[in-house]
Amino acid sequence: MVMGVSGCGKSTIGAGLAKASGGRFLDGDDYHPQTNIDHMAAGKPRTLDMRRPWLDARAGAATDARTDQNVGFACSALKKSYRDHLRTGIPQLRIAYLDAPQDVVTRRLVGRDHDYMPASLLDSQYATLEVPQNANAVVSIDQPISNIIDRLTRLC
Repeated sequence: MVMGVSGCGKSTIGAGLAKASGGRFLDGDDYHPQTNIDHMAAGKPRTLDMRRPWLDARAGAATDARTDQNVGFACSALKKSYRDHLRTGIPQLRIAYLDAPQDVVTRRLVGRDHDYMPASLLDSQYATLEVPQNANAVVSIDQPISNIIDRLTRLC
């Protein structure tokens, strides 16, 4: 799992990592129910009750896809309890944490077009973030994407 705050590059890095390893990539954004999308589009952070079904869908999809290949997926998983919840469905979960300075992410979010994740929610992402203490890899996003993928390929 490639994790971090919104706008840190989870999807880009995860897709590149999956390609480099010959595996499959599942984007966390593809598993949001419409109610969550509408909530975030209105500038409101999701609640724990809104996150649990999304986390369950992520774990189920990753487990199902692993039957014939390596699978990587993007998921914010900002709290330790969310990562622990994912581990109940994916006991062998490996975590790559994208360490993202807020000023770098802010510049990215302001410059990107996203259907439902406004830059105004970034403060809530950092307020929620519990930096993982048991990540398999920690990589700063303040470097070229190819460097990040190369490093994660070696570490994960």
